[in-house]
Amino acid sequence: MEKIIFTSEEMQEEAELYVLEQTKINGSSYILVTDSKEDGAECLILKDTSSEEAGDSIYEIVEDDEELASISKVFEELLEDVEIER
Repeated sequence: MEKIIFTSEEMQEEAELYVLEQTKINGSSYILVTDSKEDGAECLILKDTSSEEAGDSIYEIVEDDEELASISKVFEELLEDVEIER
């Protein structure tokens, strides 16, 4: 499980997140992350909103209910043994 450092510009804090899975849908990249390796941990789906020319990726939490539901289903299929509660 890859670990990334997520930096919030608003709060000026860093958080270590573990990448559970990543996928690309309709030209957009998404990652499923968690802050813990423990079973039952909370997870977030992040969408890469950076331009292709940008050096670093900029991820935002997916908050749109329809987008979240459809991307969650994709991650559940990819991981098979994971159920994402919405």
